[in-house]
Amino acid sequence: MTSASPPYADTGLLAPEWGLSEAASETGDHAYLRALLDAEAALTRAQSALGLAPAEAAPAVTEAAVPANFGIRSLAARTPAGGNPVIPLVADLTAAVGAEYGPYVHRGATSQDIMDTATMLVAVRALEPILADLGRTERALAGLAAEHRDTPMPGRTLTQHAVPTTLGLKAAGWRSLVLDARGRVIRVRDSLPAQLGGAAGTLAAFQAYGAQDADVLTQAYAREVGLAAPALPWHTLRTPVADLAGCLAFTAGALGKLAVDVLTLSRTEIGEVSEGRGGGSSAMPHKANPVRSTLLAAAARRAPQLAATLYGSLAAEDERPAGAWHAEWEPLRDLLRLVGGAAAHAAELTAGLRVHPAAMRRNLDTTRGLIVSERLSAALAPVLGRARAKELLTELARRAHEEGRPLRELLAEEAELKDVELDDLTDPAHYTGFAGALTDRALERR
Repeated sequence: MTSASPPYADTGLLAPEWGLSEAASETGDHAYLRALLDAEAALTRAQSALGLAPAEAAPAVTEAAVPANFGIRSLAARTPAGGNPVIPLVADLTAAVGAEYGPYVHRGATSQDIMDTATMLVAVRALEPILADLGRTERALAGLAAEHRDTPMPGRTLTQHAVPTTLGLKAAGWRSLVLDARGRVIRVRDSLPAQLGGAAGTLAAFQAYGAQDADVLTQAYAREVGLAAPALPWHTLRTPVADLAGCLAFTAGALGKLAVDVLTLSRTEIGEVSEGRGGGSSAMPHKANPVRSTLLAAAARRAPQLAATLYGSLAAEDERPAGAWHAEWEPLRDLLRLVGGAAAHAAELTAGLRVHPAAMRRNLDTTRGLIVSERLSAALAPVLGRARAKELLTELARRAHEEGRPLRELLAEEAELKDVELDDLTDPAHYTGFAGALTDRALERR
């Protein structure tokens, strides 16, 4: 052994998309253990507050529910026997609390109550750094859009030059997606509920122990654990998990859009942007690879499949499911980690993104002026007639390709255009439509 890491510890060696990120630390086994213990302690405190357990039970359980007091590897070894980690944890926590107040650990609850509540706690805690990084990304993109509001570049459709656009408008579009993602994450975070239903979602055991009102009990528990209060037990009503899946998959895709654009624009033969700090190659010393964009693109490709498993688990039978619930745990953790890492990479990428306007101008001229053919069609139709303008431009476009001559030069040779001001009409920088106004409008969004 050359490391302090225990055998089988997941250090993120094969997960550069999220390895060593803050989201990773908020979703690891230790983070889950902490959340499970928080859920158990909150349940005892809620029952104590309602007179369903002695007042002294609340501090006794809370003080015992410290992650350092429990062995994760021992819990993991005993988990298969019952199919979830709550069962061995309850046994250990009960023993740690002691004979007097141990009976008030997990009183009335079922394993899924604690596991679901802990999962929501893990999600809320992991979403905080994701939101912070999305905020950083949004601010960087807002600055980029404002700075390059009028920086012209080729617009591309179906991989080919179309008409000119601006980097400002492109960056404003990236920012709009990030804001969409951030809004979705905030709404989901604020709605994530505690789970409390007992063995089959009726809260019957709590009633047997003296609870008089299901809503009062559920709200007290939600308040203690710091989550929303559910309208119903949701053991097989998996809206919270599906909502999480949706917002996380969307966020990965939104950041993936930014990434694939940067990957395209940073190609050697395009060179319109570059990452502030490229990655090296083990074989080619000259390379500065767009590594952060690459990792974002990888995350965007993995996220939908993880979300699909979570959506598939909506079909959960009866009052407690066999398999559907269990199938959620790892994909949801992977999705939180993946999006957490992606958000962190996106914040660094956008903060250091370098823009190369000279390359954009060079690329605008690649087609020798043909990128403004749409404008010329509109401008010359009143002069030549629509049919003649189309016929002439089609012929001159062919000649520009075959002869390697600028369209402006060929247009100037046409006698019927001698009175037309061609310099402005053929300058790509002067044909960006309402890009500037659209960018301004997008930047008004907060």
